[in-house]
Amino acid sequence: MKEFNFERLIAWQKARVLSKEMYLLTHDFPKEELYAITSQIRRSAVSIACNLAEGSSRLHPKYAALFY
Repeated sequence: MKEFNFERLIAWQKARVLSKEMYLLTHDFPKEELYAITSQIRRSAVSIACNLAEGSSRLHPKYAALFY
């Protein structure tokens, strides 16, 4: 299986761990919070890894800096 460049980034690896931890942590939140704070926490944690992956594909350093 092909490995992408961003998968070697320590920050991306830690962001993946953070995402998993946030999903596990918010699993026990009250159901009435599912579409409020639970969703926001999960999306923000996933966003870190996504931004790092997207930024690593930018060829120009000025564009890459927007994501790091």
